[in-house]
Amino acid sequence: MATNQLDEVAEKLIPTSLGLINVREGGRADGPAMVCWPSLMMDGTMWRYQYEHFAPTHRMVLIDSPGHGKSDALRKIIDLKDCADVLVEILDALAIDRCVLVGNSWGGMLAGVFPAYHPERTAAAIGINCTASLPTMFESVWAGALATYLSLHARMPRLAARAARAAFAGPTAEATNPEFLKFTDFVLRDDPKSVAWALRSILIGRKDEHRRLATIENIPVLIIAGEEDSQFPVHVVRKMADAIAGSTFRVLPHTGHLAARENPDGVNAEIDAFLATLSATV
Repeated sequence: MATNQLDEVAEKLIPTSLGLINVREGGRADGPAMVCWPSLMMDGTMWRYQYEHFAPTHRMVLIDSPGHGKSDALRKIIDLKDCADVLVEILDALAIDRCVLVGNSWGGMLAGVFPAYHPERTAAAIGINCTASLPTMFESVWAGALATYLSLHARMPRLAARAARAAFAGPTAEATNPEFLKFTDFVLRDDPKSVAWALRSILIGRKDEHRRLATIENIPVLIIAGEEDSQFPVHVVRKMADAIAGSTFRVLPHTGHLAARENPDGVNAEIDAFLATLSATV
């Protein structure tokens, strides 16, 4: 069995405006900082394969987002501005001036708006499987029903794993990637009440951010879509990229919603190519 390098990574709890946030830190201590924010229902460990790939060249910071993993429980509505503020607090605590911000889904939405709120803290931003659009009626109904159901439980019900698999895995993963399908059971470790608040906040309660993204200037941004992403289809992700002047847009074939974990080789190759076009500082 392959060794999981995250087993040896240092962890710390950082006080923020949304409670204690758990971070894992490792990699090259004197390298440029790469900060990874996960998808809803995941924690920082979903970035295992990005950590292993980029740790030789970058100082790696993997965040357990509010209400997930070892971070404090979430018990109120939050928005992307709150998340951006928390990220600044984390950067301050770690003495990081600027970072390459990488995010999948929830993290990808944050990677989109963070350069608009805090350009001085952003060396580059990479958003994967993300959107800047309002939720669809179907999303609102589906996620609203799931949030209500989860809020009634003290432990994550099995239904959540089935919902996560349906949301995260595309046809290719269903047919060819049993390891990834098993990985989606990770959500059974979550606090269901925290996930319910996050669903209401980030998925159902999200705003149209295209006008905010249009204010980003001189920040390199890469947006990656999964060809088989049923949550945020390619045209929705492309619209987000189109709102950011000078951004780079890529589509990963045969890849679903949790691209960074399902198809790490493809994601890492796109990030490598993107960073290679920038200065040596990122």
